[in-house]
Amino acid sequence: MKDSDTNPLHRALYRILRPLARLLLRNGIPFAEFAELVRRAYVDAALEDFADERKKPTDSRAAVMTGLTRKEVKKQRDILAGEHRQAPALRHENRASRVVSGWVHDPAFHASNGEPAKLSFDSSNQSSSGPASFSELVRRYSGDMTPRAVLEELVRVGVVADDGSGNLELRQRAYVPAGDSEEMLQIFGEDVSDLIATIDHNLVGSEATGQPLFQRTLVYNNIPPEVMERWRHYAALQSQDLLEQLDKWLGPYDRDIASHGKSDTEGNVVRTGVGIFYFEDPVQPDINGESK
Repeated sequence: MKDSDTNPLHRALYRILRPLARLLLRNGIPFAEFAELVRRAYVDAALEDFADERKKPTDSRAAVMTGLTRKEVKKQRDILAGEHRQAPALRHENRASRVVSGWVHDPAFHASNGEPAKLSFDSSNQSSSGPASFSELVRRYSGDMTPRAVLEELVRVGVVADDGSGNLELRQRAYVPAGDSEEMLQIFGEDVSDLIATIDHNLVGSEATGQPLFQRTLVYNNIPPEVMERWRHYAALQSQDLLEQLDKWLGPYDRDIASHGKSDTEGNVVRTGVGIFYFEDPVQPDINGESK
């Protein structure tokens, strides 16, 4: 048996790369383009994550670590430098998601019971004693996006709907774009990188701190098909409920929320969260008739 078949890390990498290859092929990304990105990621990690604090990272050291030539390292480093120069100074979350978060947490858009209120589209139909309008919500939490554009997107994905009397009602407390859109691909990159970073920390990072990050998965591999529809529904309800409870606790501490959309970014900040995902695969028997 080949060493690559027995190395636990190789086996784990293959399980990661197999569905990734499917997504790349579906989106028209050939192997050469993927390989170029892998080279860039290797150089970035060698220069940033494994830098010696006492010395400036060099192309020669990165070449030794990555197995690439110094010429290739320099090429990728120049590309990375250009990307970093073009990157915005501040991280901008999805604007539609920020609008939903503001609606959930900002008291200016709440009803008397503390829940997200039904909002008029603009101030012309707004009661002076009631919550602020949807247009004001967008102005606070979505920068220069027009209220109409944000509303159309939230209606499209089923997050917002007309309540029948001309007011807008929040139907879901989370914005999730549909399909292989640019926003879904951005979420894909963030979610997978966050999971791998957590696993990497738990493999090596927690040795120094003694504090592993929470990482749990519920798995069964002998479930009858007739149970699956009920299980999908139950898992989605329970997962959404847990995320909403966590959001209620953590959301008010977010500086955008606390500053009512004024994007307070002074001082150090931390990006944190909890991810939940559902998976389902048919179990295929191997050549010996055993499930795998």
